[in-house]
Amino acid sequence: MSNDPNLLKVLKNRDVLALAFGAMIGWGWVVTAGLWITEAGSLGAILAFVIGGILVLLVGLTYAELASAMPLAGGEHVYTFKAMGRLPSFIATWAITFGYVSVIAFEAVALPTVFEYIVPNFSQGYMYTITGWDVTVTWVAVGMLGSIIIAWINYRGIKFTSAVTMILTLLILISGLLLITGSTAAGDVQNMQPFFELGMAGILAVVIMTPFMFVGFDVIPQAAEEINLPRKRIGQLLIFSVALAVVWYIAIIFGVSRVMDPAAISGSDLVTADAMATAFGGSQMMGNLLVIGGIGGILTSWLGFYVGGSRAIYALARAGMLPKSLGDLHPKYRTPYKAILLIAVPSTLAPLLGRPALVWFVEAGGLGLVIAWFMVAVSFIILRKKAPEMKRPFRLSGGTTIGWVAAFMSAGVVLLYMPGMPASLGTWEWVIVGGWILLGIILYNYSMKKYGKDYADNHMKKGIERIG
Repeated sequence: MSNDPNLLKVLKNRDVLALAFGAMIGWGWVVTAGLWITEAGSLGAILAFVIGGILVLLVGLTYAELASAMPLAGGEHVYTFKAMGRLPSFIATWAITFGYVSVIAFEAVALPTVFEYIVPNFSQGYMYTITGWDVTVTWVAVGMLGSIIIAWINYRGIKFTSAVTMILTLLILISGLLLITGSTAAGDVQNMQPFFELGMAGILAVVIMTPFMFVGFDVIPQAAEEINLPRKRIGQLLIFSVALAVVWYIAIIFGVSRVMDPAAISGSDLVTADAMATAFGGSQMMGNLLVIGGIGGILTSWLGFYVGGSRAIYALARAGMLPKSLGDLHPKYRTPYKAILLIAVPSTLAPLLGRPALVWFVEAGGLGLVIAWFMVAVSFIILRKKAPEMKRPFRLSGGTTIGWVAAFMSAGVVLLYMPGMPASLGTWEWVIVGGWILLGIILYNYSMKKYGKDYADNHMKKGIERIG
């Protein structure tokens, strides 16, 4: 919790921006853009991402003020503790960690979809069938191998991770810009019809996917102790990264819908790659180039959320809210290596669930993210009243207004996941959510009995006092 000298304070402007933007721009834009368009229509999907983008920008503004005021590892863990106390702090941090682990597991399942597109007859060695989809040996092997490699990179240290992320982020930008420019030149607005599909229900179905697509800006607060920049700059970079992601997703939807009509989208396994090929006269090479950019997206997102998830677990363990051993730092690389290894377990096992798990992880993980965002927005409101004297290098104007709007919008999105709503979670998603809640209850109660509530409270208070 303190500005621990064992955490390397090495991240600069481009490292932070690449970490956050790279985390937000994962594989979803390649594999699920077609789903957004078929669910809501071209303009409906764009509108859904505008709504989701506004939510995330408002939440991001509250994060930016709090992150610059309390630049400590754990992010949500610190803000919610100072505002509401120990148990809300654990709930918020456990929820955001669930979101991070869901993204990490998503990427392990997404990686084999790349090979299906670029390697003929890739899927071999039938194992079993899940919800109508055949799981094969080659599919599982690629996902597991990728998971192990990403865990190893994170294990080796934050500087190594950020350097790899920077290179891969440039790769994503090049492929995405080619798609956008190519589709603008070769596309036709007629392909974008229908502009709206299934009315408000279609838009809301895409809105609940947007938190999962935008998550990543909150990796910045998680790694705050490793950022070597003025406090105000932390908030500025956080907001800039969100704005970039909003523009990115809207541009991708626009580009895909201009070159592929609904029939072509429905018949494609990898819509964005096929859109790229179509935009350049049916060039499979260009389609493969976009897939390579998509691989970059998988890896940057994977890397970023290992940073976010492991630092959140590290912060909880240091405070005695999880077993303390999970807060151990590697003597050489100075990474929370046991937390990284813990995350590696579900990530490495995830490919065993097959391709259907992509949607399960998107929707289940999104619920955890929005709950945490709601609690941060509420913490922002409380701290404006409870700690008006707190130094806020990135201070929002307008009092608590942005916090109230962010909290209201977050709560509204949380309701969309609930049973009976048009975009409610399915059985598999609730099983995943329930399992994570149960695990949290077990680990929290174990830790409280072993270390005591006073230990957690005193540790947190000392850390917050130390930064002023």
